[in-house]
Amino acid sequence: MVDDYQSGLVTVLDEDGKEHRFQLLDAIETDDGRYVALLPVYDDPSDSINDDGELIILEVLNEDGEDTLAAIEDEKLFDEIAEIFEERLSDLYEIEEMEEKSE
Repeated sequence: MVDDYQSGLVTVLDEDGKEHRFQLLDAIETDDGRYVALLPVYDDPSDSINDDGELIILEVLNEDGEDTLAAIEDEKLFDEIAEIFEERLSDLYEIEEMEEKSE
C-alpha cells in the first residue's frame, strides 16, 4: 500500500498487481483493530459517474512493518465498523443507510 496522507489518497495493489487509487475518508482504531473508509478515485470522469458511491471499508494490518489492507471477513464485525463510519461521516457526507438484501 502506498500512502499520501497529506493529499488523502491511498494507492492499493490488488492480488493481480494492479493499482487502485482511493480517497481516504476516515480511519478508526478499536479494540478489534484499525480500519479505513475509502472511496475510489478514477482517472476517467465517466467512471466516477457510473460508481455507486459505496464506501469501501477495510482492515489495516501491519505485516513486516508495512501496512496492508484486507477485507473484514467477520460479517458482524464488518457491520459494527460500517455503522461507526456511517455515524462519523454522516455529518460531512450525504450517506444513505445500507439496505439489507433479501432473497
